[in-house]
Amino acid sequence: MAAKSEGAITAYSVKTKTKNVPMIDPVIDVKSGRYIATGTDAAGNKMAAIMGKAAAEEHIKNGNAKKGSGW
Repeated sequence: MAAKSEGAITAYSVKTKTKNVPMIDPVIDVKSGRYIATGTDAAGNKMAAIMGKAAAEEHIKNGNAKKGSGW
């Protein structure tokens, strides 16, 4: 699940088993009506977070993420 931490998109890192890891250069795609932010953590591990439409649009408006495909 995506959460906001100082404006950045954060997610759970499966590889390191840590919560609220900030994403670096996230891109938000729309797939099957779901908003999915994909990016990497500081170590280069791939991460993904699912969020609602309002949260996705807010992150894009604030410049925390870029629009991907499906918009």
